[in-house]
Amino acid sequence: MNKIPVWIDTDTGVDDSIAILTAFKLDKLEIVGMSAVAGNTTHENAFRNCRNVAYLGGHPEIKVYPGAEKPLVKELRVAVNAHGENGLGGAIIEDSPAPIETKKAWDALYEKAKELNGELTLIAVGPLTNIAIAIANHPDIVNYIKVMNIMGGCANGGNTTPCAEFNIYTDPQAAENVFKSGVHVNMFGLDVTLKAILTPEEGNELSKIDNKACKLFKDSTGLMYSLYEAHIQPGLVMHDSCPVVYTQYPEWFTGKDCGVYVETQGTISQGKTCTDIWTDYKYEDRHCTVFLDVDNEKFAKKMMEIYKSY
Repeated sequence: MNKIPVWIDTDTGVDDSIAILTAFKLDKLEIVGMSAVAGNTTHENAFRNCRNVAYLGGHPEIKVYPGAEKPLVKELRVAVNAHGENGLGGAIIEDSPAPIETKKAWDALYEKAKELNGELTLIAVGPLTNIAIAIANHPDIVNYIKVMNIMGGCANGGNTTPCAEFNIYTDPQAAENVFKSGVHVNMFGLDVTLKAILTPEEGNELSKIDNKACKLFKDSTGLMYSLYEAHIQPGLVMHDSCPVVYTQYPEWFTGKDCGVYVETQGTISQGKTCTDIWTDYKYEDRHCTVFLDVDNEKFAKKMMEIYKSY
C-alpha cells in the first residue's frame, strides 16, 4: 500500500490529542513529523503534550519539533476554559523518553517537504503561525506541499467572536498568508466540524474501556462536555479529527471550491474567513475547498472503532 505522508502541526489541546491518536490508527497515513504551536495552550504545554501523546499512542519515534510561542502580530490568548491549564483538560499522561528536538518547526517542515518532493500532506489543527513562518523563510516550500488540510475558519458564524473561529482569530495574519500562498487549502471550519459529533452515550462507552487512549479521552474531555452542553448541544465535537479522517476518507465529506480571504484589519470582523461561495464577486485565483458537511454516522463509527482498538 502506498501511504500518504503526513505532517501534523498542532497546538496540542484536548481535541488535538484525539486527532493525533486517530491519525496513528489510519492505515493509509504515514506520520512523518509533527510540530507544536501556541494556541489552545502555551507553546510549552503544546510541545510537551504533542510529545507525550505520541508516546502514549505508541509512536515515540515520530519527531516533534518546537514552533512559534506566540502569533505573528497579536498577543496570545489561550483557551483555558476548554483545555485547562495544561492543555489536556487536566489529564496527566506519562512523559515521553524520546530525545527533545531543538530544530524549529518551520525549518524541519521545509526539509521534510523538500525531501518528499511535493507529496507531503500538511494537516494543521491549530493557529497557522508555524506554516506562515515556513512560507516566509522558505518561499519555495509551496512547491513541495501537495495540499493543506486545516481545521479553522467558518463560512458562517464563529465561536470566538460572532464571525471568527478560534484558530484563525488567534493568528489572522498567519492564516491570510497561508490562504494566499497558492497551495490548495482544504478548510474544515465550524460549518463541518460542528456536525462531527460523538454523542454523550458514545463518549460514555469509550470512557469505560480500559486502554490508555480511552483513559486520556475520559480524563481530558470534562471541560469540553460542559462547554458544548451549555453552548452548542450535548456531546463532543470532533473539530480537529475532521481534516485527519478526511485524509483517508475524503468521500465522507462534501464541500465547495472557492476563494477565502482572512480579515486582518477589522475589529469586529478580525479573523473572519470571508469566502466567495455564495457571492457574485469572486476572488482572483484563491485555491481552497471549504467543507460544509460530513457523514457523521460513518465518522463517529470510525472514531469509536479507532479508540476501542488501542
